Amino acid sequence: MKLIVGLGNPGKEYDMTRHNTGFYCLDVLSDEMNQSIDKEKFKGLYTKFKYKGEDVILLKPQTYMNNSGESVAAVMQFFKIPLEDLLVIYDDMDMPTGKLRLREKGSAGGHNGIKSIIAHVGTQNFKRIRVGISKNKLYSVVDWVLGRYSKEEEKLISEGAKRAAEAVLCYLDDGFNKAMNKFN
Repeated sequence: MKLIVGLGNPGKEYDMTRHNTGFYCLDVLSDEMNQSIDKEKFKGLYTKFKYKGEDVILLKPQTYMNNSGESVAAVMQFFKIPLEDLLVIYDDMDMPTGKLRLREKGSAGGHNGIKSIIAHVGTQNFKRIRVGISKNKLYSVVDWVLGRYSKEEEKLISEGAKRAAEAVLCYLDDGFNKAMNKFN
């Protein structure tokens, strides 16, 4: 069973903000897979379905970013999902807008959602897809990540989200190494 997590903040006021890039990518993926992420449990919204004979869960934690690990750990415990089957999609200010970086493990890199997941699952050894949101020195970090995309950024993020969805499908079809080779 694979658990694919997109990070973000709940509520309409956070829709299409840079920090909700993980949610946006999961929305693109769920549309591609004809799924609705609409079940409420585990402090999150999720859907569970079969993809080519394997169970897959798409999860959007509803705990706010800094407590995302609570939701992720609850799903992993309930469904007995091993760490090697966890994949997290999230925003990264240190990469150009819309660019992807796939990694099998790594530090939180200052991302509070990832810090929370590491704290709750007890390791940083889980797969992730980082999606670039750039940074702007004219804004504080908080104002930047909670700000909405500009028109130019929307196009780049849309392309990045489509590529992230393709990367997840490649991972499900052919494994994470193949996805890393193709999308990094």
